[in-house]
Amino acid sequence: MQTATLDVLRHQLEDRRDRLHGAIATTGAESDLVNLLKQVDSALSRLGTDDYGLCLICRGHVDEIDLIENPMMRYCLCDLSPAQQKALEHDLELATRIQSALLPDPDLVADRWEAHYRYEPAGPVSGDYCDFWVQSEGDGSVFFAIGDVSGKGVAASLLMAHLQSAFRSHLGSALPLTELVARVNRQLMAASIPTHYATLVAGRAARDGRVELVNAGHCLPLVVRADAVEAIPSTGLPVGLFSDRPYESVRLDLRPGDALVLYTDGVSEARREDGAEYGQEGIERHLHRRRGHNARQLVHSLRGDLAEFLGAGSRHDDLTILALRRA
Repeated sequence: MQTATLDVLRHQLEDRRDRLHGAIATTGAESDLVNLLKQVDSALSRLGTDDYGLCLICRGHVDEIDLIENPMMRYCLCDLSPAQQKALEHDLELATRIQSALLPDPDLVADRWEAHYRYEPAGPVSGDYCDFWVQSEGDGSVFFAIGDVSGKGVAASLLMAHLQSAFRSHLGSALPLTELVARVNRQLMAASIPTHYATLVAGRAARDGRVELVNAGHCLPLVVRADAVEAIPSTGLPVGLFSDRPYESVRLDLRPGDALVLYTDGVSEARREDGAEYGQEGIERHLHRRRGHNARQLVHSLRGDLAEFLGAGSRHDDLTILALRRA
């Protein structure tokens, strides 16, 4: 197993371990949490050995791509008949089509705003969340959100769908953005399990260029202005961690031609085979050279620069890029 793959798996397992420690400290040593923690510790102790990823039935090794989707997997598809494997493939293809149908049109043109996104699952389905919509009643503000559910695969994609429905269910309530995120947080906690949460950026863009952002532990949004690229700090913890933590927002003004670029860690944490990371710095460098470009150009040129950086190396994570530009 390559070093880059081991690093990805170790990062996922350590993230789950820290999440479980936090949940146990908050709710007490519930038996299911303790058992999950033991499983994570066991997987970490076996990582890098011949025993890690070993199927408990046939004693063969689970495929790396399956381990990346679920680093605690202990079974391969050896016990499925050809008919069962074909049925599973059909279910995954259907899940892919359903998730694609949940996404908005990739281009949005509203009064004084334009937006575009690129959404690329690492496997059949994705744990990334991406959405934008125009408030049909009121001032015609553009709402937008991008997020990343912990883990990968079908479980993460189900929570992605729940995250979208939670947001959409509150759109007509005229809630302040901070309260909207707080309610989504409580809904995700009620529907999720302790090992899963989501980082998230949600925002509202008004016609006059004012933008309000809530960043729940997600990658830092970048504002692309005529003379600079600046990062906007996080304002709270990921959703699905704690039910009673309030969220704060930041406000900024975008002038005509300015843009806001959001992305998931499939972009910033992408690594070449030699271990070099693209990083937030790589994103900022590229956007600095593309100041003044429209939303679609920003997204596609950034994706192209990342592909050039990675070369022949493969991606191990879902990837989403969203750009919102004041026209």
